[in-house]
Amino acid sequence: MQQGIYTQIQEKKKTGQKSFAVLVDPDKVQPDQLESLVRHAIDSRVDYFLVGGSLVISNHLDECILAIREQCDIPVILFPGSPSQISRHAQALLYLSLISGRNPELLIGQHVISAPFVRQSGLEIMSTGYMVIDGGAPTTVSYISNASPIPADKNEIALCTALAGEMLGMKLIYMDAGSGARKPIPEQMIAAVAAQITVPLIVGGGITDPEKAYRNCKAGADIIVVGNALEKNLSLMSEMSAAVHSGSYSTLP
Repeated sequence: MQQGIYTQIQEKKKTGQKSFAVLVDPDKVQPDQLESLVRHAIDSRVDYFLVGGSLVISNHLDECILAIREQCDIPVILFPGSPSQISRHAQALLYLSLISGRNPELLIGQHVISAPFVRQSGLEIMSTGYMVIDGGAPTTVSYISNASPIPADKNEIALCTALAGEMLGMKLIYMDAGSGARKPIPEQMIAAVAAQITVPLIVGGGITDPEKAYRNCKAGADIIVVGNALEKNLSLMSEMSAAVHSGSYSTLP
């Protein structure tokens, strides 16, 4: 089983360095588009690629990952929407447990089914407490999960959920407003969660401009994930990355 990416994430958190991850949905990017995407990522100093989605209906997962890895050294981490989204060609896997919902299949059921295959994959496994936050519009993840998101004004629910996830042994907490969210996660909620957990915090969904990415870092996010906004405007990548990296070493008061 590969090791190293989680240790790197931990070390960055300890030293206050923020990271920028680009989310690639194999259903939304064609192999011939990946060359431009990877070139922009290299030039923009992207830290990680997350590959996956709530629904992966194409057969491009392996092809997509291989194309990225052939062109750069940026680590590729699987962000699976189901146990079928496993590829040994990636380097690590966010093993997601939907701790914000009450759907037992996404809390532990699908993990029981997928565990032998995940173990055999040789991937570095990073157990991740996944929290869906209301982004002001129905999202694919909320529909597929059949679970209500945490209301965006309920900081205490988000805080207690994240804390429970950490105490249950999750290595990462991922707060997500979902792809295409109208509203990003409020900075006050990010700050409330970041102040109480010690594991790295990932934030994504609805982040459409560099200023928001920067302020999310200042609020306490360790890794910022952007996908949908870059699908619409790839030139945003360098600005987003610069904003995230400039948010290192300090947090909002």
